[in-house]
Amino acid sequence: MRRPGGWWGRKSTPAKVETYTRWSYHFFALFEFAMAGLPVAGRLGPAPTALLLVLVAAHSAVCAVTASRALDWLRGRRDQPLRLLWVLGALTAVVAVTVVAVCEHGPADEDTGSVAGGIFGIVLVFGIGNIALGVRSRRRVFASVVGFAAGAGLVSFPFGASGPTALAVAAMVLVGGGFLAFTSVFSVWLLNAVYELDEARETRTRLAVAEERLRFGRDLHDVMGRNLTVIALKSELAVQLAQRERPEAVAQMVEVQRLAHEAQREVREVVRGYREADLAGELAGAQGVLTAAGIDCTVTGPATGLPAPVQSALGWVVREAATNVLRHGDARCCAVELRIREGRVVLTVENDGVPQAEAPGRGSGLVGLRERLAEIGGTLRAGPTGDGLFLLTAEVPLPAHSGEAPPAAAPAAHTPLPLSEVTP
Repeated sequence: MRRPGGWWGRKSTPAKVETYTRWSYHFFALFEFAMAGLPVAGRLGPAPTALLLVLVAAHSAVCAVTASRALDWLRGRRDQPLRLLWVLGALTAVVAVTVVAVCEHGPADEDTGSVAGGIFGIVLVFGIGNIALGVRSRRRVFASVVGFAAGAGLVSFPFGASGPTALAVAAMVLVGGGFLAFTSVFSVWLLNAVYELDEARETRTRLAVAEERLRFGRDLHDVMGRNLTVIALKSELAVQLAQRERPEAVAQMVEVQRLAHEAQREVREVVRGYREADLAGELAGAQGVLTAAGIDCTVTGPATGLPAPVQSALGWVVREAATNVLRHGDARCCAVELRIREGRVVLTVENDGVPQAEAPGRGSGLVGLRERLAEIGGTLRAGPTGDGLFLLTAEVPLPAHSGEAPPAAAPAAHTPLPLSEVTP
């Protein structure tokens, strides 16, 4: 079910939960017909059997349609199916009364009573459960359950049922219908919670990007604001001196030139620090963010002692891989491994959530990583392994003077994962 390109694998987690919930109620409709309709065959006469089979089949179909429309309404895709809810309620009452009438006027044997009683209870219970899906207020759900239970007990009296029997029927419908109604309410709550959690995760990612952009903006403001203010003042002073034909104007313009070069150098330092990625910090940040998102993340291998260009390039790989796992996949576990092999540093990121966006290798993020690694002679491979896993492998050669494998270091402290250049 999780193979790349599969119908189920292309769905997001909320879509999977919604599909499961929707088809569960469709299965309930089939289950209702199997439990209430099939036992009728051969137990009653031809005319009562045909009538009850048609009524039960119609009730099951209306239940399935009502559940589907109600779920669409709960997700905001259509209006509340009020007419369909009234049709389901009326049809449930008609089937229940018809069953009691068939039991009263049909063959007076034990089979007729057991079959009629089974259909009576099953239709009422499933009718209440599906109506609960289309009602937002829990008080109304409770009122519907109590109303159907009371109606079931009252309907029994005109057909000769005793007081204890009518009370037992009402209690059966109350318990069974209440349980299925509670199941419907809980299913709706769970579905909404999954969608809200998914939206919160997307919001958290966007906020992380916005926070990083604000930090960069503050750094640029601090650097450029001060220098530009001084440049503006000295330029104004130089203009006034030049208007008075004072020789100090040249010195002021030289100072303006120096300040401009200094501002240019500081901006380059800010941008350089912003664009460089520390491997140990990226590994710790990726593990912290993925763990917070409910993904079991393990990191193995030494992260320090590598040359600065290698650490920066692999840090960007870790950043992009963690972002893809969060935004494009449906992973439950992720393993990051760093090892030294034959003069090359090999970084692998493996997870069990196949990306749902573009085909491997076509995203702008992976293209940018390949270009960044190619500058230092590295390579990048990414794609599904065929068994529901997605593997990203980056290899970077070590400079000849860097020696053998660096010593293992203690895990770095958890730091936030920079998401300043996230590729959607």
